[in-house]
Order: sequence, then C-alpha cells, then structure tokens
Amino acid sequence: MKFINKYLRNFTPYKLASHKIWTVDEESRSKMLKLDWNESTNPPSPKVSERINSIVKRGDFYNYYPSTYNQELLTLLSEYTCVPEKNIQYFASSDSLHEYVAKLYITVGDPVLVLGPSYDNFRLTAEVCGADVYFYNMENDFVFDNKMFCKIIDEKEPSLIYICNPNNPTGTQHSVSYIESMLNKYPTILFLIDEAYAEFSGITAKDLVLRYENIIISRTMSKAFGMANFRFGYLLASENNINYISSIRNPKNITTFAQEAAIGALSDIPYMKAYVKEVNKAKEMFLKGIDNFSDRIVYKKGEGNFQLLGCKTEEIKQTLIAHLEKNNIFVRDLGQTEYLRKYCIRITIGTREQMERVLQCMEDCFII
Repeated sequence: MKFINKYLRNFTPYKLASHKIWTVDEESRSKMLKLDWNESTNPPSPKVSERINSIVKRGDFYNYYPSTYNQELLTLLSEYTCVPEKNIQYFASSDSLHEYVAKLYITVGDPVLVLGPSYDNFRLTAEVCGADVYFYNMENDFVFDNKMFCKIIDEKEPSLIYICNPNNPTGTQHSVSYIESMLNKYPTILFLIDEAYAEFSGITAKDLVLRYENIIISRTMSKAFGMANFRFGYLLASENNINYISSIRNPKNITTFAQEAAIGALSDIPYMKAYVKEVNKAKEMFLKGIDNFSDRIVYKKGEGNFQLLGCKTEEIKQTLIAHLEKNNIFVRDLGQTEYLRKYCIRITIGTREQMERVLQCMEDCFII
C-alpha cells in the first residue's frame, strides 16, 4: 500500500507469544502459570502497592501530565546502579528506549548488526528506521565464535551492534572484559548492550559507560523487579549520549503510576535480590529434573530468568507445548532461526514450587 512507510511494506512482524491470561476471568487466571514472556512470576515489592495506593487516594493529578523530571527517581536509580545521575535517563520501557536509540543513531541505509538469535523486537525497531539489519547467529550448539563475529563486523561495517547480555533466548553471556575489548577494537561502532537480565547473572558492563562513548546500556524493571505492567526502563550512557537522547525524548510519556511504582521497587532492593536468589535456585533444581528427560531434551545452562530447551524431534516439541498448555502452563515457542523454530522452547524460571509443577507436568507428558 503506497501510504505505508516503504521500509515496512515487506517487513516481518515481531512474533507475540500467547497472552491468554487477559482473555479469562480472575479465577482462571490464578490457575495459569505464565512462563512465556520472561516476566517475574511473583508480584513486585509491597512498597510498589503502597506508593500506588497512596497516590490513588490523593487523586489530585489525573488531569495533569506526569512529572518530566523526577529527582527522587533519578537518585534511587543512581544509588542502585552506582552510576552518576548525569549518566542515566529513564523511559516508558526499554522497548521505548530502543525506539529512541534507533531514531537518534540510525539513518536510512545504515547497516545494523544483531548478535543472535536474540530479542527480535529490536530488529523490527531498526528496520522501521530504514536500517539494513544483519545477523551473526550462533550455530545450533550456541557456541559463540568471536573470529566469525569480527569477520561479519569487518564485512558489514555496521554503525550499531545490538548485544543482549545475557542473551535472550540462548542465555549465553559475554564478560565485561570482552565487551571492553570490542569497544577498543571498533571505536567508530556504537554498541547497544541490552542488560534486561543482568540482575540474574550478576554481570554488568555499566562502568564502561563512564569511560567510553561508543557503548550505551539499556535496562528494564520488567524482569527482576516484577514491574512489567508498568513499562519502565532506563538507559546508562556517557553524559554526551544522555544529553543527545534526552533532547529527542518525550519526557511526559512516563506515567505517574510508573514513576511511583519504580520508586517503590527501588526502595526495596532486598526484596528484588531475594526473588533473584530464589529464581537461580529454582533453575538449578529445574535443570536437575530436566536431566531425567535427556533422551528427549538437551540444553546448555544459560543465565537470566529463563532456560532454552532443545527437543530432539519436532514432534516432541509440539507434543510438549500442547500438553503444558492443556495444563495451564504457557511457554515460548521460538522462531528466530530454523533450528529454534523446529526444536526449541524457552521456559521462564519462576520459584521452586512453580518449577516443580512444570517438571511434574513434563513427566506426565512423557509417560503418556
């Protein structure tokens, strides 16, 4: 259609997972175990509800735009990340942040390289801006080949490289020293490091933004902090990069509810850390259980609050997905590469009790 942006006339949409929890009543929803979008399986800190309830009772702000500069929020983000306030900016989700990054740093025809298979929404975001998106996809064993990665960088000469670290969906992770070596090797390329799952791995390149101009880091509070519904993310970058992106950012797009919820969550870091600890323990327990299905499922332990599982046949994959859904357990059917599409599922890791339910359901499936 001639009215549509020419860069989108033949685009591939970002594939959404099932969102059936919003099509059923509250009682039915309570029986579902939603493990397909890597959200927290527990609610956020009670301090979030306290902040929200407090402002709802006031109700004296609904007719006004939200605060465009929240000093309390910036201070808490700075204290949490140990990064100066001048190196931080917050957004209405990390997806929104990525859109601003694409607007600011990508022009029509720019080559953009994605270390994949990865979070596919950024691919779409870059394409919307007219970028030519290329991929370095790890092979089926998901072993990273740095020589091949650098070869593609040298061939394509991208203006921006997107690296999810830990990577979604493989769970693989790069060390801070490796990221720094790439910043030095390719000083004219901007590296966007997506640290959506950094709380679970304990690895972050945040300190590099204080020394390098060619790195920006996106963060979200949708995972470890359990605030997916509030849509809140933030950027860590050099002061120059923060100033540039702030100049095009719409500051009134972060709702008062999201800002207050973020303040509540950041005021209770021990709550978040306790949940992360529980998830990491649950993953260890879950993978020990998966070892009992080694004739049907293979895996490599990954970082993050999820685990990629490879089924040995397409039939096993489809049978397992159907059986889990029949029992109100929803997992992610992947499709970024042919191998993922045929054989792989990604399961969000919740609490030990929740993952015991998943293992029992899988056992019932394979016995049948």
